[in-house]
Amino acid sequence: MKRIIHIDMDAFYAQVEQRDNPELKGKPVIVGGKSRNRGVVATASYEARKFGVHSAMPTSRAYQLCPDGYYVSPRFDVYKSVSQQIMNVFKSYTDIVQPLSLDEAYLDITHLVRPDLGASQIAASIKRDVYEATHLTCSAGVSYNKFLAKIASGMNKPNGLTVIHYNNVQQILDALPIGEFPGVGKVTEQKMHKLKIATGKDLRQLSEIELIEQFGKKGSSLYNKARGIGTDIIEVERERKSIGKETTFAHDKNDESYILRVMNEQTEKVAAKLQSMNKVTDTITVKIKTSDFESHTKQTKLLDFTDQADKIYATAVLLYTDLKLENEEIRLVGVQVGNIKNKVYENLTIYDFL
Repeated sequence: MKRIIHIDMDAFYAQVEQRDNPELKGKPVIVGGKSRNRGVVATASYEARKFGVHSAMPTSRAYQLCPDGYYVSPRFDVYKSVSQQIMNVFKSYTDIVQPLSLDEAYLDITHLVRPDLGASQIAASIKRDVYEATHLTCSAGVSYNKFLAKIASGMNKPNGLTVIHYNNVQQILDALPIGEFPGVGKVTEQKMHKLKIATGKDLRQLSEIELIEQFGKKGSSLYNKARGIGTDIIEVERERKSIGKETTFAHDKNDESYILRVMNEQTEKVAAKLQSMNKVTDTITVKIKTSDFESHTKQTKLLDFTDQADKIYATAVLLYTDLKLENEEIRLVGVQVGNIKNKVYENLTIYDFL
């Protein structure tokens, strides 16, 4: 049986800000922009979370809940640098590391476990080394698959260390609120509540067929999760699946020519990134957020792969037009490319083999 650790930094961006500015220590810190009317919360410190502030919340709402909070603009260059320090600590223990973002990762430490050195001891040592390298705390979850390790890391935050053993899995999952199951978003959670599914125990009462009927393909995954079944495979090499650029306007816009100019700049940057990675794409997505925070997306697939900005832009313009938002005030516009492949393979034809 494998031993997997999930490490999650505690309110990472906010903790970095508190570390670098001692005056913020113990204060409600909200990272994501200082404007009262624009932007979205990237991270809130635990002090700010007591007021109900959380990530992905509109900054305007955060100001309503925590008007005396300390609002800080993100410093992504700093966060990336600190993240590299953290990943270096992980890789000093094992090469089997799957980063999920700047502040969390899975580690397979099966080969390190010995009769005199348990997985929880290794996790404690990693936590200590992360703190010594960065002066930041993290929470660790240990179990025999990724799904359970992730649940464990969130059980005793901040600065926690939790182990889910085979013999206590069902007890923990049965008591777990359904919204805390990884992969269960707000929409799925609301649907489950309508079905009177509030905990893992409630979820376990439904058959796999019933769950598939209600939730489609996700039903099988939910059935397995309610029983603690999940993958233990660490994806060491994670291919980038998409590249995108988004722009949030300082003031809502209803000027199509301006919006198209922004989209043109975005596609230039996206194409440049594709070319620098020697990648191509055949899937284009346009995302628009209107002044009422409603998101509108449109996606299409090209007949062949490309890394050319003009082709991506022309497609993006057609998608934007298809959304028929000419009378709407626009808050955000974004262009994304997906299904990224290596250029050398996707652009080969039969004549290259003759």
